[in-house]
Amino acid sequence: MSEGMTCALTGHRELPEGFDRSALYDALEALIREGCTTFCCGMARGFDLLALECLIDLKRRYHVRIQACIPHEGQERSFPRGERERYRSLLALCDEREVLAASYYAGCFLARNRYMAERADLVFAYCTRKTGGTAYTVRYARELGKKVVLFPSPL
Repeated sequence: MSEGMTCALTGHRELPEGFDRSALYDALEALIREGCTTFCCGMARGFDLLALECLIDLKRRYHVRIQACIPHEGQERSFPRGERERYRSLLALCDEREVLAASYYAGCFLARNRYMAERADLVFAYCTRKTGGTAYTVRYARELGKKVVLFPSPL
């Protein structure tokens, strides 16, 4: 990888019991060491917010920028209360916010995923299913010729 790359993060909202946060942290740190300096986060529950927590911690040691890619204003309103507070705390620590729509509309999450894939040099994905938004994003990024790094790495 080259210096100054942009990485889009995508992953499932539901994470399995025992999801390895430490391995995620290490994988994100490896991407930084390989030249990723900007990370686009879709701000969804699950993988996105967990990866964002890791990146905020990594910012203490590395010069990286985090862009929150918000599909619509008020995205967090549908989150459970504790998750809304977590979302807002993490959002405040992002370097940049890109709100793609003033309000929810059918397809706004896919539009957010396309936005991130189009701007990224690579897509870092936790994708364990062949359907859904994460799988769509991985396929779309590959169609664009983007590098896709799957987490955890396939055997």
